[in-house]
Amino acid sequence: MPVTLTWTGHATWLIDTGAGMLLVDPFFDECPHSSTRAKDVHCDAILVTHGHFDHVADLVAIAKRTKAKVFCNWEIAQWLGTQGVETAQPMNLGGTAAVPGGTAKMELAWHSSSLPDGTYGGTAAGWLLDVGGVRIYIAGDTALFSDMERIGKPHAGRGLDVAILPIGDLFTMGPDDALEAVKLVRPRIALPSHYGTWPPIAQDADAWARRIAEAGLADARVPAAGESVTVG
Repeated sequence: MPVTLTWTGHATWLIDTGAGMLLVDPFFDECPHSSTRAKDVHCDAILVTHGHFDHVADLVAIAKRTKAKVFCNWEIAQWLGTQGVETAQPMNLGGTAAVPGGTAKMELAWHSSSLPDGTYGGTAAGWLLDVGGVRIYIAGDTALFSDMERIGKPHAGRGLDVAILPIGDLFTMGPDDALEAVKLVRPRIALPSHYGTWPPIAQDADAWARRIAEAGLADARVPAAGESVTVG
């Protein structure tokens, strides 16, 4: 069954697994180039990589309205409880949970994390999804690290279909390290994320994609905000 990934801007993704809609890192109304407003988002589950405002700004409002289960680390789950969200499912690195269409494993990421009120946001994470027969790695905000090779290792004879990687630099990997990440995880399709939102993280994503294509590493695509990529 085809799986559709839609980049709405910054590091926010909607993933239609065929059995439900997953929302990753909801940041809509304060995102200058978001294709969507928070009030218009419908989802069945929410995946959170870490607590920084540009990943959770609309989390509380959407979770309360949709009643979607929120998969996140323990500290974020506790914070959500103080905000009146009753659907948080706390996890920790290495844990796997059932989500609509398959499973989501909380993976390593090298990044800081704090919540909008300044409290500690726990350990930052990435997500390894096995949904609709498609394997997707969402790196989240991270530096390059060697365990990416393990994350991309084939499972049951299947490698990664998609890798979503930050390329903005300054706060995450930049284009050079994100290219090295593609070499480590070996996806069929590579997609850029967390770039272009503000001048400090402006990047030429098309140039990055061309470098990947010229090296024969993956099918690198650069969706515009609101544009979808279908895999399956």
